[in-house]
Amino acid sequence: MRLGVGVIRPFGQTVPVRIQRASRHLTGIRTIMAQKAVVNSATDLPLDKARWITLKKIDWTDQEGQSRTWEMAERKTRGSAGVDAVAILAILNAPNRPPSTIIIEQFRPPVNAYVIELPAGLIDANESVESTAFRELEEETGYKADKVLEISPLMVCDPGMSSANMKLVALNVPLSESETGPDGRPKSPKQKLEQGEHIVRRVVEIPNLKAELEEYEKRGFVVDARLSHFAIAWDMATKFGAGKL
Repeated sequence: MRLGVGVIRPFGQTVPVRIQRASRHLTGIRTIMAQKAVVNSATDLPLDKARWITLKKIDWTDQEGQSRTWEMAERKTRGSAGVDAVAILAILNAPNRPPSTIIIEQFRPPVNAYVIELPAGLIDANESVESTAFRELEEETGYKADKVLEISPLMVCDPGMSSANMKLVALNVPLSESETGPDGRPKSPKQKLEQGEHIVRRVVEIPNLKAELEEYEKRGFVVDARLSHFAIAWDMATKFGAGKL
């Protein structure tokens, strides 16, 4: 991630770089770019010019024997693992702190908005789900995991439109006292972003995640469905456990 002279905000305001966020839940330095990313145009793309995605027509027969057709999008990048991508639920365990996770902010051109989501990435050819999760977490956030806590079954993201699939990988990220600040919050390690990647990371205490996502939405961000589902499920499970639902 490059340092610039202003902060990306959904409404175009700027503030000086390296301002520590004052939120009591979010930690880390907000890297600020000189201007806001915007979509300039959207035009039809010939299929032979598409690098990452193609369109297909499906001829199929429904449960009543009726012949039907369907239009779908399909990734061109699926490798030998049979899985397109991983999303990473990093569980940060710092001394004397509630469990935290890492969320990221980045501009997503298809929705013309800054999106709040889990770290994620495509699986390279001949790469495993686990190795992709470790690699992407370190590249996008700088944090290093030491073990896999959970790997989800194969999940589809938008089955009415696309064959795209993914797995959710929960990783344990241990933090020693030397890796936390005076207030006990995790320090921000150096990211390993690729050219053209502009990713802002946040460390959020999991009990506060749902409330933080609601605040993001009020500020004009779009929240990814998978992250929102996790936050809502955690909140509801906590309420069930406390007898509040």
